[in-house]
Amino acid sequence: MHLRAFVLSILSAPTALAAVNEPCYGSGGVAGVCITTTDCTTAGGTTINGACPADASTVKCCSKTSCANGASGNCRWTSDCAGTTVSNQCPGPSQMKCCSSSATGFGGYSAPTIPAVGGCQAVAVNGASALVAAWPGRIREIFCTRACSCPGTSDHCCGKAIDFMCSDGGGVPTISGQEIAEWVMNNRATLNVKYVIWGQRIWNPTIDSVMAWTSWRAMEDRGDITQNHWDHVHVSFN
Repeated sequence: MHLRAFVLSILSAPTALAAVNEPCYGSGGVAGVCITTTDCTTAGGTTINGACPADASTVKCCSKTSCANGASGNCRWTSDCAGTTVSNQCPGPSQMKCCSSSATGFGGYSAPTIPAVGGCQAVAVNGASALVAAWPGRIREIFCTRACSCPGTSDHCCGKAIDFMCSDGGGVPTISGQEIAEWVMNNRATLNVKYVIWGQRIWNPTIDSVMAWTSWRAMEDRGDITQNHWDHVHVSFN
């Protein structure tokens, strides 16, 4: 195959969006999980099309809005539950449980430490401060630099990227990052944004128009919750 044709074929190849057993957004934005339609039906859930678009046709976004844990019992990721949880009533992995509260349960964290200007560049520090101020209680922890030489393979190597951890722990799934990521997009000029990633989707102001997160470009499946950006919003700055 000619090199150019080969490159084009790679660029046009479908990418996996929400990996199996990872989060998705069900009808109305409720918490969902990408599992097979058979497993969803067995668990008493309902599926919607298009929320796990690059997975096998038998894998769809499954949600369950009613379960036995008080009058408001509903299935959601434990990090997003504002009440108590009960196991073995919900589709997906063990972190999807029956929550007693109808509240989103997002956040509730103490203000994270903002990194000092140094290895972390001023543009990233200023961006982190602005986002934390705009979303009080929603960011648990902030990471800026990594142990790698600039330019490296990540903007973290140069101190020009921030990971905004928005779940109860690293590797703990949440659906809370969507509105934060869209806020970053809408404030791109003020923040001097290079690109933003949430939930295996990426948005870049130099090539993408302003749109809902559901229409952002899909990224490949990197294999786990953190690398697929389901526990943090990544923002790179210019």
